[in-house]
Amino acid sequence: MSGFITRLWALAKKEVLHMARDPQVILLALGMPLLLVVLFGYAVSFDVEDVPLAVVDQDHSPASRDFAARMDESDAFRIRFRLESEAEAEALFRADKVKAALVIPEGYARSLTRGEPTELQLLMDGADGTTARVAVGYASQMGQLETLRRVQDGLTMSMPLEPRVRTWFNPTMDSAVFVVPGLVAIILAVLSVLLAALTVAREWERGSMEQLFATPVDRLAVVLGKVLPYVALGILQFMLVLAAGAWLFDVPLRGRFVTVLLAVILFLTCSIGQGLLISMVTRNQQVATQVGAVSSILPALLLSGFLFPVENMPLILQVISRIVPARYLISVLRAVLLQGRSITDLGGPFLSLVLLAIALITLTTLKFRRRLD
Repeated sequence: MSGFITRLWALAKKEVLHMARDPQVILLALGMPLLLVVLFGYAVSFDVEDVPLAVVDQDHSPASRDFAARMDESDAFRIRFRLESEAEAEALFRADKVKAALVIPEGYARSLTRGEPTELQLLMDGADGTTARVAVGYASQMGQLETLRRVQDGLTMSMPLEPRVRTWFNPTMDSAVFVVPGLVAIILAVLSVLLAALTVAREWERGSMEQLFATPVDRLAVVLGKVLPYVALGILQFMLVLAAGAWLFDVPLRGRFVTVLLAVILFLTCSIGQGLLISMVTRNQQVATQVGAVSSILPALLLSGFLFPVENMPLILQVISRIVPARYLISVLRAVLLQGRSITDLGGPFLSLVLLAIALITLTTLKFRRRLD
């Protein structure tokens, strides 16, 4: 056993020296995560702000003007046009000059004063479904707040039901707080697979694998000797991304750090095992890059729950997503960072990561052969 550890340590040390002598690897491994977290953190947002709004005020009363002004004062809408008819609003929609139109009917103020039911119409451009759904939610909330304000001021009848909403874990509904934990898994998945696949494929092309074949070590030691340095590098990447997320986007850490770290180590083992398997199958940097990119980016983005809930996908895609390690890491990160859950609450994701890590390392070891084809 001590001999195995000694040989494993020697191989891991050799791999670390190999990485340290390649500035491109260091730049890709440490610079790219920070760049991606900034780009994704600011670019991927589900928040809706300053939606161009047209107002069709058919009542022309102080109450209607006051409600329109409150819409404009919010962060969600900005009044760009004041119109006299809905037909004018349709022309603005087609010209892509507004995304929403608020129609205040005649008699709005009179109905409010009498305490009668009052309807406002919000027309939305549904071409962008995400923006439309969020904007409709904002408008509905503003209507409820306006009604509550008038009740409190004694300007209308009392409400039969007064809703009180409290949002836990992300009170401000900030998109970055939701996106950044998932982004950690995306960055680690892509960079770990590509780095492992490229560096080993380069050894095949340069012929340095022949020297490795001559060493008195077994296949498992060779595989683990290449996995461990990249796991350590991945942990450093994780720390950089987590620190950047906390500093730039106020991403919290409500659970125990050791729980997150354990999940990251298991996930890195899966990703690096995948990269090594790709390199041993392709033995070519160009092909390894293409296969590594497709097999890491697309599943991590589309089948992991990063942007779309897995439960909303077709059944066949839900089944396929079970072999995507990023699905389980994202689940753990959001549960621990945002909700403060413990490892005892996350047995399913951890067990899945363990099984996938064992399967990928086993396949990689079996694929490794001491011969040049």
